[in-house]
Amino acid sequence: MRKPTIPAEVLNFAQQLSDPKPMRRGSVTERYVKCNKVGCLCADSEDDRHGPYYSVSRVVKGRTTSRWLDARQADRVRRQVEDGQQFRKKIEAYWQACERWADAELETPEVAARGAAEKKGFKKRSNPRSVRKSKG
Repeated sequence: MRKPTIPAEVLNFAQQLSDPKPMRRGSVTERYVKCNKVGCLCADSEDDRHGPYYSVSRVVKGRTTSRWLDARQADRVRRQVEDGQQFRKKIEAYWQACERWADAELETPEVAARGAAEKKGFKKRSNPRSVRKSKG
């Protein structure tokens, strides 16, 4: 059996996916909060709230997990999340390219002829039914 020729599109996606980098799933949020201390300006004005506070969150086994970040970490984690989203898009594009390749493989004359030959195998004969006996 000869080795199939891998389409250039599939090879290109495989090359892109093999370039490791730190990435993550989830989202980064920025929050400004009220402290509820008596006399603090944050209670009366949204412009005087405390923050920003940053966190990264994602769902793991149906539960949301979060981690607090400082401003420097938040910038880095945002890039990691964006890289993760791009990775997911590349994975989907890779799947689509592989499925097109699989479909094309079904359309080649060699495979079609082999499939037709397999379909023309022996027919299964039905089991003879027993003759009904009359109640007599």
